[in-house]
Amino acid sequence: MKKLFGTDGIRAVAGQSPLDAPTVYAIGLALAHSLSKTSANPRVLLGMDTRESSDWIAATLTSGLTSGGASVESAGVITTPAIAFLARTHGFAAGIVISASHNPWQDNGIKLFGPDGYKLPDETELAIEDEIFRQLATSNWQLAPANLPPPVNEADRAEYVQFLLAAVPGLSLDGRRIVVDCANGAASSVAPQLFQHLGGEVVITHASPDGRNINEACGALHPTVVAAEVLAQKASMGITFDGDADRALFADEHGRVVNGDAVLLLAGRDLQARGLLTNSTVVATTMSNMGLEAALKRSNIKMLRAPVGDKYVLEQMNATGAALGGEQSGHIIFAGRSTTGDGLLTALLLLDIVHRSGKTLAELIADLKVFPQVIVNVKVRERKPLDSIPAVAAAIAAAEKDLADSGRVVIRYSGTEALARVMIEAESEPLMHHHATTIANAIRTELGI
Repeated sequence: MKKLFGTDGIRAVAGQSPLDAPTVYAIGLALAHSLSKTSANPRVLLGMDTRESSDWIAATLTSGLTSGGASVESAGVITTPAIAFLARTHGFAAGIVISASHNPWQDNGIKLFGPDGYKLPDETELAIEDEIFRQLATSNWQLAPANLPPPVNEADRAEYVQFLLAAVPGLSLDGRRIVVDCANGAASSVAPQLFQHLGGEVVITHASPDGRNINEACGALHPTVVAAEVLAQKASMGITFDGDADRALFADEHGRVVNGDAVLLLAGRDLQARGLLTNSTVVATTMSNMGLEAALKRSNIKMLRAPVGDKYVLEQMNATGAALGGEQSGHIIFAGRSTTGDGLLTALLLLDIVHRSGKTLAELIADLKVFPQVIVNVKVRERKPLDSIPAVAAAIAAAEKDLADSGRVVIRYSGTEALARVMIEAESEPLMHHHATTIANAIRTELGI
């Protein structure tokens, strides 16, 4: 079982284990050794988001990589999917992104991509973990002085922008006003350049990162912010990204938040109408609303559920041949176009659907009837199997019995934070809130910090 890697890389408070300097150096060293097994002179592409800790982590990681025999090239501040695209396009042995995505600025993380642009398989991550622990336990090596990453290759960003534009030939925003919230994160370095090619009036917000304001009261973690700005600007749509822009959420012209479920519905129907939805199947996750499943069914589209995490969505897409998959949180994957969730690509493809339809975003999703859903996050000190805790197991069983066919109960640990997530979905809001509170309290009593 993996101890360092979660569902989206290694993530922690910057400066604390496993993102302390010795461990970060060991991560670089272990990755270089792993890559050297298949490449004599492995080249690694490095990118980062806007957190103030990203620079020293990049320097320390670069030292470990170069000490292990790898060479490093820097794309600077850039989105996670851009690194996946560039690593794949230019034959890098690996792509690395220093980012904690939607987490607060104090956190950071290390995400790894293979030469194919896909996140590393679990077994590869586990092997790298073993090497990291062996390096940390060995007394005959010393932490090398931190090396600053090499100069940024500015052409990388321009190439990624051209890749995105090529996905939507003919898209024009003329006559539209769009609000784009960059979350003071990596999208700040790409979105302004991208949207200037599309015409219309684009209002860019939260694109002034200072190292500590990433995701702060903005971005996909706070989608009501862009929704309110849509109303204030009398715009036709809002788009909001998370810190590394691998996901996007939206707001319609009425200032209502539009999540990843609605995007899956629109994209699924569009691909189906054009004969591009393989096996008439969309892959979602256990967190997607029952309303999405019902709406897709009305369009003769089958929905499969994968575990939470876009890498697991992708695994099921590959296993079933599905052309589309994603998460309620806004990670959307279009097979053949991207190897990971890409918020900017999703935004352009959604804008293109709206543009071609001649309708508004609200009109296109009017028949999506969402079951009431609540998610309660409980901070935990350890990740003990929940079914082994009698009080928690009893609370879950009571909820499942009460809701039966009129709702769902999904309880899981976060793959990126020390949290237990309690999700209840039900036709009855009182029952939903009652059971969510009961289960959350039971977890808090047994495992809470």
